[in-house]
Amino acid sequence: MPPKFDPTATTYVYLRVVGGEVGATSSLAPKIGPLGLSPKKVGDDIAKNTQAWKGLKITVELKIVNRQATVSVVPSASSLVIKALKEPPRDRKKVKNVAHSGNITMEDIIGIARTMRPRSGARMLSGTCKEILGTAQSVGCTVDGQGPQEIMESIDSGDIEIPLE
Repeated sequence: MPPKFDPTATTYVYLRVVGGEVGATSSLAPKIGPLGLSPKKVGDDIAKNTQAWKGLKITVELKIVNRQATVSVVPSASSLVIKALKEPPRDRKKVKNVAHSGNITMEDIIGIARTMRPRSGARMLSGTCKEILGTAQSVGCTVDGQGPQEIMESIDSGDIEIPLE
């Protein structure tokens, strides 16, 4: 028989979900069922806490203590860049392969870099900004009307100043 479940232990479960939507309980059940939680109730909590990220794929952290789950959003660089584009929420079932051809400001990039700083591999904020610019390149948007690659080159040459923190 498996060991008895310790109710005081803190367990973290990470899930990729679509913001603002109740995910399939069949995907939640194997992860949180053994912890003594109702997949339907947790799915509703996830949908309620991810309303700000409606229509975007995001990572959610479930902190489970004493058979109570608290939901917190762990934003990725791509979801932060797409959110900064301020596009209207799209219906995932009808609209496929959407092109994010918007324009964001350098202040947005620096703000996203500050948010992502603890999870970045770079030593300085300028390196984190370049990571975010690479994400903007792959998403397909421009920064201040220029391509993200041009902005990266001007950061390297010193034309654009990035604050230290």
